[in-house]
Amino acid sequence: MADKSRDPMIEALIAMSRPSISRRRVLRAAAAGGAVAASAPLLAACGSKPGGNTGANASNQSAPDKSDTDKIANFSNWQLYIDVDPNNKSVRPTLDAFDKKTGVKVNYVEDITDNDTFFAKVSPALRAGQDTGRDLFALTDWMAARMIRLGYLQKVDKANTPNVTANLYAALKSPSWDPDRSYSAPWQTGMTFIAYNSKLVPPVTTMTELLTRPDLKGRVTCLTEMRDTTGMIMLDQGKDPSNYTRDDFYASLDTLQKAVDSKQIRNFTGNEYTKLLSSGDIAACVAWSGDVASLQLDSPEIKYTAPEAGLMIWSDNMLIPNQAQHKKNAELIMNYYYDPAVAAELAASVFYVSPVAGAKEAMAKFDKSLVNNQLIFPDDATLSRTHLAMGLDPKQEAEYQKAFDKVTGA
Repeated sequence: MADKSRDPMIEALIAMSRPSISRRRVLRAAAAGGAVAASAPLLAACGSKPGGNTGANASNQSAPDKSDTDKIANFSNWQLYIDVDPNNKSVRPTLDAFDKKTGVKVNYVEDITDNDTFFAKVSPALRAGQDTGRDLFALTDWMAARMIRLGYLQKVDKANTPNVTANLYAALKSPSWDPDRSYSAPWQTGMTFIAYNSKLVPPVTTMTELLTRPDLKGRVTCLTEMRDTTGMIMLDQGKDPSNYTRDDFYASLDTLQKAVDSKQIRNFTGNEYTKLLSSGDIAACVAWSGDVASLQLDSPEIKYTAPEAGLMIWSDNMLIPNQAQHKKNAELIMNYYYDPAVAAELAASVFYVSPVAGAKEAMAKFDKSLVNNQLIFPDDATLSRTHLAMGLDPKQEAEYQKAFDKVTGA
C-alpha cells in the first residue's frame, strides 16, 4: 500500500517506473461504465537489469541526422492514443500545434496493436542495422527494457529535451531498466479490465464469467498481450500478478486453454477488438481502458467493469530506434509533450494518467472539472486497486511467452 504521507501520484509513478508493466489506457469517464472495484494493494513489480548492446552493433546505431533539412518525423503509436478534434477525427490538435511551432511535420501512424507484433515487425531491420522507417515509437516498459538490452535504441540527447528533464515526475526518472532515462520518456499509463456491449449482454463482472458464461460463448476476445490476459486471470484465481510462481502462471494458462477448447474465446487480439466490440461482432473482452473510453464517445453502449479481484496497470514509453533518420525531430516531439500545458491538453482528451509534473495545475486553467478526476490524477484509494505485472528475466520471458503463444495460436 502506498505511504499515505506521500503524494499518491508519486507512489503510482514509483510503481510504474519498474519494468514489465502491461500496456494501455486509463478509464475515460466515471459515468460511462462500471466502478473500479478491486481490493489489493499497489505492489511493485520485480526489476529487470538494464542490458548492453547484446543484439545490435553499437557502431551501427546512428545514421546521419536529416532533421535540420528534412522537417519531418515518423512516429508510430498505438491506436486511439492521441487527442483528436471531435468534429474531425483526422485532425490531431496537439500535433498540428507542434507543426506550427517547430516547422516539423509529424507522420503519425497508428500501427502498433500489441508489443510483440510490433517487435516482430521492426526487429529484422534493427537486427540488421537498418532503418525501420520510424523515428519514434511508444512501447510498454517490458518491451522497452528488452530493446535496450538488445541494443536496438539510441540514447536521447538531453540537450534537446529540457522539458523532460525538468517536468518528468521525480519518481519516474530512474527505472531499473533505464536508470538515467537515457533511452526513454514515458508517454502515458493506463489500466486493463473487462469491457462489454450492453446492447447484447448484461454486465460481465469477473474473468470467470467472461471465460465460462454460456451467453458469451464464441463472442469473447482476450488480449495477445500475455501480461494483461494472464494477469487478469491470476487475479481472478487469487494470485498476485506482481509476484507469482511458475505454477501460478501455468494455472492461469490452463484456465485460458479450457476457454479456447470450449470455443468460449473467439480470438486473441491487439487493438482490433475495438471494432469488433462496437460493431457487435463480439459481446465482451479483456480491454485497455483508454480504448474503451474512446469508443464510448460514439458508442455509449460500450461499458466496462473492473473485477473485484483487481485490474492491471501499465506504462508506455517514447523510444528512438537505431538508424532513425530524424533523431533530433523525434527528440523535439518528446520535449513538446512534456510541456505541462500540452500534457494537460492531451490528458483532457484521452483521459490518461500523465507523467508530466505540472499537468494538473495546467488542467485547472481550462477544465477544473478534471483536476480531481481519479482517472487522470489518481489518489491512493484508486491506485490501491491496481496491480502490476511481474518482471521476467529473459529465460522466463521466453518460456512463458512460448507457452502463451501455444494456447493463443500465435
